[in-house]
Amino acid sequence: MSHDVAIGTARWVKSSYSDGDGGECVEVALNIAASGVVPVRDSKDPDGPILVFSANDWVHFVSALGR
Repeated sequence: MSHDVAIGTARWVKSSYSDGDGGECVEVALNIAASGVVPVRDSKDPDGPILVFSANDWVHFVSALGR
């Protein structure tokens, strides 16, 4: 599996909790999670680095945020 190909098809979305003022927010591309990866990036730097979680690690990460 190529992460580059998957990321090239990413549709980036921000949380509905984002205030829209361009503050501290990340974007996530869940549309490619079926490929086994979940890319995350800084909404203020869309051309910057992308953090790529495995789909399983993403589930654990999000679950830990709710604790």
